[in-house]
Amino acid sequence: MERLAAKPQSVDSQILSRIRGRGRGAVLVPGDFLDLGSREAIDLVLHRLAKKAVIRRLARGVYDFPKEHPVLGLLTPPAEEVAKALAGRDHTRLLPGGAYAANVLGLSEQVPAKVVFLTDGPSRLVRVGPMTIQLKRTTPRNMAAAGRLSGLVIQALREIGKDHVTRARVDHLKRTLPADKRQELRDDIQLAPVWMHPIIRELSEEGE
Repeated sequence: MERLAAKPQSVDSQILSRIRGRGRGAVLVPGDFLDLGSREAIDLVLHRLAKKAVIRRLARGVYDFPKEHPVLGLLTPPAEEVAKALAGRDHTRLLPGGAYAANVLGLSEQVPAKVVFLTDGPSRLVRVGPMTIQLKRTTPRNMAAAGRLSGLVIQALREIGKDHVTRARVDHLKRTLPADKRQELRDDIQLAPVWMHPIIRELSEEGE
C-alpha cells in the first residue's frame, strides 16, 4: 500500500512555527516571512495572529511575540531589537547614536524618549508605545565603526560634547569598557574627531 505524501504545512502554521522558534520577546516584521508566501498573505496571517493576541502589533508593520512579567504585564521590547527588525534582512548596519549611545555606556542616566540609530540603509521613524525609534541614514565614515566598541564610544562622546567629558566620565569608561575590545579603539582612532584622540588613547591604554 502506498504511503500518502505528507500534507504541506499551511502558511499560517509555518509562520506560527517560526515565531515560536524565535522565542518570547522576538520582534517581527513581514520581511521575516517572505520566503513562506506573498506579502499580502503574510500580512493577513500576522493580522490574524495579532487579533488572536498570539503576537502584538507595536506599530505599522512591526510586531512582537511578547514577554510577560508576572507583575508588570506585557514588556516592551528593547529599542535595539526593534531597530534590528526595522533594518530588515538586507545586511543593513546599525550604530547606536546620540543620547542612546551615552546611556548604553553609562555616561548618562537619561533614557531618551527618542532613540536614534545611525544606519547605511533607509531612514525610518516608528513609535512603539511611549518610545520613538529613528533609523537615520548617515555617512560611510560614521558607519565605518558600526558594530564595534569604538563606534559606540565615538557617538557617546560626540553627544556629551568636548566641554562635558569630565574626569569622572573618563574614569567610568576606564572601569567599564571590556579589556579585550580596547584594541578596536586604537584601530579606529582616525574615525574620531581630533579632540577625542587623547581620550581614546587613554582608554585604549588601560587594556594593556
